Amino acid sequence: MRRSNRRGTRATPVGALGRGGGGRVAPAEGGLRAVHQQVLRSFVTAGRPPAAGDLAETAVQHNTTVEAALAALHTGDFIQLGAGGQIRAAYPFSAVPTPHQVDLDGGPRVYAMCAIDALGIAAMIRAAVTITSADPHNGDPVTVTVQADGATAAWQPPAAVVFAGRHGSRGSDTRGPVQAIPAAAEVSCGYVNFFASAASAAGWASAHPEATGEILDQRAALRLGTAIFGRLLASHR
Repeated sequence: MRRSNRRGTRATPVGALGRGGGGRVAPAEGGLRAVHQQVLRSFVTAGRPPAAGDLAETAVQHNTTVEAALAALHTGDFIQLGAGGQIRAAYPFSAVPTPHQVDLDGGPRVYAMCAIDALGIAAMIRAAVTITSADPHNGDPVTVTVQADGATAAWQPPAAVVFAGRHGSRGSDTRGPVQAIPAAAEVSCGYVNFFASAASAAGWASAHPEATGEILDQRAALRLGTAIFGRLLASHR
């Protein structure tokens, strides 16, 4: 694995930022996990977030409100809300187009927040996915087909890698509810991308001194995505 980190310390891996490094599995208390999983399943089946009304029954079953549950999920950086309270992201999914398009086998086309998020979707939904992205340094297309086990994938071009980085100075999002920890959407998602080669990733990193991070080979990138997102739709008692 080749690394690029101009500040001398290893960057926090993308996705580990959730809950201060606690991952992306929402706590069961207060119905947060139930609401979170319903939001994720809406992306899987419909390619978009659910309407607030669709979440009402789940919220009531857990003695909370949709607004309270979504605000808590936003604060914990499990989802991201816009200024009007709408869901604009539920890691690994984005409600708006991003450079990382993901076609779900037997399902809709969705967008991922970053390259690592895209790589973790197959393990989460237990179905194959095809990711289409582009090298931000030279524009070359990058395609990855991840099998349903989340452990095997075919990459084109064969030398493709992922740069996993973050911005060193950005804080929490101010467009939605107050957030206790920096949102990955703000500090890292734009700095976690597919590249056609390690040389291209290194060139991009050199041109972006505001970012710290490392170049991940295919195996490491896929393993990270699966570790972060593979359990999100599993039952946790």
